[in-house]
Amino acid sequence: MRVRLFFHDRCFDGAATAAVFTEFYRQAFDASAEFVCTGLAHKASQLFDEALFDGDENAIVDFKYSSSPKITWWFDHHQSAFLSQEDAEHFRRDSSGKKFYDPSYRSCTKFLATVASQKFGFEGRHLEELIRWADIIDGAQYPDARSAVEMAEPAMRLTLVVEASPQNVCARMIEWMPHRGLADIAAEPEVQSLFDPLYRRHLESIELIRERARSLGGVVFFDLVGSGQEGYNKFIPYYLFPQSVYSVSVSTSSFRVKVSVGSNPWAPQEPQHNLATICERYGGGGHPRVGAISFEPGQIEPARRAAAEIVELLR
Repeated sequence: MRVRLFFHDRCFDGAATAAVFTEFYRQAFDASAEFVCTGLAHKASQLFDEALFDGDENAIVDFKYSSSPKITWWFDHHQSAFLSQEDAEHFRRDSSGKKFYDPSYRSCTKFLATVASQKFGFEGRHLEELIRWADIIDGAQYPDARSAVEMAEPAMRLTLVVEASPQNVCARMIEWMPHRGLADIAAEPEVQSLFDPLYRRHLESIELIRERARSLGGVVFFDLVGSGQEGYNKFIPYYLFPQSVYSVSVSTSSFRVKVSVGSNPWAPQEPQHNLATICERYGGGGHPRVGAISFEPGQIEPARRAAAEIVELLR
């Protein structure tokens, strides 16, 4: 059996969910199944290339819904899981018993593990460390911003590598995760060689954001366009501005211009806005506490306008 497995690319929860799915599938259905793992990124244009739905089974985890009849498995926990009302209705009509959605879960990894255990008898006790850390990371359940930014734990070091490395590296980690501890994977020479320069760049990004950010009525805003910085640890704004409630940023990559919107898990006051709902107004989405909007490459000014409007709304 050849299974094409699509997962949220450059995301620890996405990789961990894929790892748990491979273990679940092999335990419950086919111990010799061959997996081909493909990362998916949120873009302003088409998210799915149906030509890639070429497995005997095709599964999507921790990513938006596809109504393609070729998709046989789906798990997601994002509020903005459906691209259209038609997709939502298609999911509601599904009778396969292999497509699952629950936005109340902090991580898709824990959601999938729970469903697999309750509905299919999956035994995943050997994955407890992976599931626990995916839930901490995707649910921002760190004790403080320092823990999230200074990366003392192996899971945090792996998160930095997963979020910035080529897809083939992430695919290898997905193979390792069901059978090896996170500290063991983090010590892998290939992983360590990627982590060292990424960590140096992480430290540089802290200073870059310190230089560019400004706090406006409880909202930290910064624009990374032209800096060469594609991504950053989303907790840096709260590490630098602990009294802030929200953060909004604009950044660029090879395939999009991105507006990121987040809330401070350790804010002195409870965030009042649903950030996924706000981002949906601009074609984006996410979770109530964190969201993003993707614009086409080159659409810097529209992205900046959207960011400015969101800052004014959140202030």
